Amino acid sequence: MTATETSVRRNYSLGARRAAVSVVALWHFGFDLVSTVGLWDSYRYPWLAGLAWVLYTVIGAVAAVALLSESSLRFNVWPYAAGALAVSAMVMAACQPGDVVNAANWAWGSVGWLAMILFWPRPTWLRDLSLFLLANVVVTLGGLAVAGAFDPLSLSKFLVVSVGAITLQAGASAGGHALDLAARWAVENSNRTARAEADRKAADQVHADRLARYAEVRSAVAPVLNLLADGADPANPDVRHESAVGAARLRRLIAETDDAPDPLLHTLRACAFDVERRGVVVLFLTAGTVPPLPLDVRRALTESPIEGMARARRQARVTLVATPREVIVSVLTDAPSLLAPGAVRADNVATRVEAENGGTQLWIESRWTAP
Repeated sequence: MTATETSVRRNYSLGARRAAVSVVALWHFGFDLVSTVGLWDSYRYPWLAGLAWVLYTVIGAVAAVALLSESSLRFNVWPYAAGALAVSAMVMAACQPGDVVNAANWAWGSVGWLAMILFWPRPTWLRDLSLFLLANVVVTLGGLAVAGAFDPLSLSKFLVVSVGAITLQAGASAGGHALDLAARWAVENSNRTARAEADRKAADQVHADRLARYAEVRSAVAPVLNLLADGADPANPDVRHESAVGAARLRRLIAETDDAPDPLLHTLRACAFDVERRGVVVLFLTAGTVPPLPLDVRRALTESPIEGMARARRQARVTLVATPREVIVSVLTDAPSLLAPGAVRADNVATRVEAENGGTQLWIESRWTAP
């Protein structure tokens, strides 16, 4: 999961949590506090109703901080839930017997909001919230029984308020968790799509690389194969030289795929090894450390030198001199004739081909200079 995807999922989750805390805070201060203060004189024990409101506030603040900071409560959640049920019982005890199903008993329908944020982060939030709401119904029915409010009117009020409160509280909790789940699914689908796209691009790249390698191999061997197909004599020195050049280019292509600390030196040594197998004495000299070079620069540096090595009859001297800003590959061979500079080109790479010692030797130099 990327940082962006993690951020999106976290923002959705945090937004749902903030909404839940806002609902609880607005309900508690907008309804519970107004009911407590406005009906203060109607309570049998006003101080008990005030204490219940403060206890609700404390539990709500602790639960809100833990929920928004995604930290755990100091104790298990159920002691806090028991405190919320105690708030419901305290407010009922503070009410006059005839007010247990009226606005004075605000805790009866309000503690479910508190339970919503208490159980929110738990994997078993639905089960825990359901148990709490059921326990609250039992506590409220017990309060009705103690107050003697089992008449049809009181029971009807109790049923309407209970169903409404439970529906709102359970629905809000389910909606918030559904939003979080939708964000998680969106991120997972995005990851699957990204992986599929990456796999497709990788497959396309592999296919393109294979086609490129096929074209390179074809360009290396096609001239020799065409000569032989046209009836050229394999014993002819020119045909043998062309074959040697094609073999050297194939060796370079093979060497380029090897995992070596110095790809340029590795390619030159591999080509020199093939030349030595034909009985040519190769003197290999190196000086300095080759800086990292792109593949096109390495090919341009080795194109003409490996052809010169391939055309050698008895001996060849290969020199590689490198500095951080310049790399020189030179070959001195007893090749029979001059050759044209290689067709492979790269920026900042120049190639010189000259005859030496009265035309008996061929000198080739490819030089790369840092821009």
